[in-house]
Amino acid sequence: MNFKKLVVTTLLFLTTSICFGQKNNTIKRLDSLFTSLSEQNQFSGSVLIAEKGKIIYKDGKGYSNEKTKERNNSKTIFELASCSKQFIGVAIALLHRDGKIKYTDDITVYIPELSNFKGVKIYDLLRHTSGIPEFLGKFREDWLLNKKMATNQDVINYYAQSKDTLEFKPTSTHQYCNTNYVLLATIIERISNQKLQDFLFKKILKPLKMERTFIYNRRENPKKKLKNYAFGYTWVKNSFEKATEDDPKIGNMTAYYLDGIIGNAKINSTVEDIYKWINAIKNNTLLSQKEFNEVMEITKTTDNQDVTYGFGFEVRKNKNSISYGHTGSWDSYCTFIHYNSANDRTIIVLNNFRNGVYPYEKINEIIDNKPNTKEFIKKVNVDESEIKNYVGDYVDQKNSSEKHIITYLNGYLIYNTDKENWDMRFFPTSSSTFQAVRQGGTDGVMTFTKLSDGTMKLEMTQYGQVIGKGIRN
Repeated sequence: MNFKKLVVTTLLFLTTSICFGQKNNTIKRLDSLFTSLSEQNQFSGSVLIAEKGKIIYKDGKGYSNEKTKERNNSKTIFELASCSKQFIGVAIALLHRDGKIKYTDDITVYIPELSNFKGVKIYDLLRHTSGIPEFLGKFREDWLLNKKMATNQDVINYYAQSKDTLEFKPTSTHQYCNTNYVLLATIIERISNQKLQDFLFKKILKPLKMERTFIYNRRENPKKKLKNYAFGYTWVKNSFEKATEDDPKIGNMTAYYLDGIIGNAKINSTVEDIYKWINAIKNNTLLSQKEFNEVMEITKTTDNQDVTYGFGFEVRKNKNSISYGHTGSWDSYCTFIHYNSANDRTIIVLNNFRNGVYPYEKINEIIDNKPNTKEFIKKVNVDESEIKNYVGDYVDQKNSSEKHIITYLNGYLIYNTDKENWDMRFFPTSSSTFQAVRQGGTDGVMTFTKLSDGTMKLEMTQYGQVIGKGIRN
């Protein structure tokens, strides 16, 4: 064989082997991450990660149904929570394309009942600069007394009858508000003369072949049972049993009675369908480049503050790249969708557990082959008797009238105070440090130190900052 050809062939073989080895290592590290998170009750759901048009990793962990013990997988259907808003934003852009709407239209053109909100434009709803009150505030409190399911029209009627005023002048402030997207959903239905589901199916879901994506209100339609559907779960107090929020063991009926409200949430999908969606957005399959730029534009308030929120997308830009996506939290679902053009990377994490996390930084760290950090520390095995040694009441060092109450449950320490039932769970990361299982991955650590006088000291930190101390005699 020609020597040069031999060298080239050898180099190609070595390069291919190295690339394959790195890819295999990345997959192993990602799987190890989500397996560990699942084992320590920080993840239950499905994940899909892709780069440069190729799926790097997709899998499911935990149960989609705690009763039947069906497991999550890449085709499992999840409530998207606030990640639903991007579909509403793009639907408005499609109506604009068809000449059915102008972004500068006053919302009273389409919802005349809300004459008290005159002056709010479609743009203000899209970008959360409207000043309209949050329906998850006073409306929710008042509505739950009715003990019946609310709809978008109920929200509109409430504000029309109460004559609530705007909280600030439109465009002067950016303030995230779910009501904005409830009203946008209603506008879509009134302009198109179709139900929102039918409009989305015709204009978005069918063209993109998103066959497992739709609006679903399981309490409103109890007879409609979905296969491979993930129920949203939370922990029963003082237990590791999981139940839905409306289960009598939990007793939170908020999501139950607001289940008929759409636009701010209620779109259900899978990680595989969401990947189709992200590809369609970034490749201009659904929107032209001009429309994409409008949807992702970063604007300013009248007091010159950046509004880094597009049409249902949180947006970040620099000179050469753009990233966009959203997070969601509702009815014990915890969701995350993100795309970054700098590395052409898509990360989709859908949880059906209230305390689930979406470890964005850790995922990027693994793909970029960076050293491990301490963002998500693995649970270590510590003898039960040693963990129980920290149980007791710790008198707060700043306020002696308040106590930190530490109890034990199945290898975890449970944190409460005598003033508030927090029911926070901490797992051991060493013989004296315990990491919090917190919704969205909020960092919290308890550290115990035995002092020279025999007392035990508790120190609580959040992101490295001390937020509480206590002494147990």
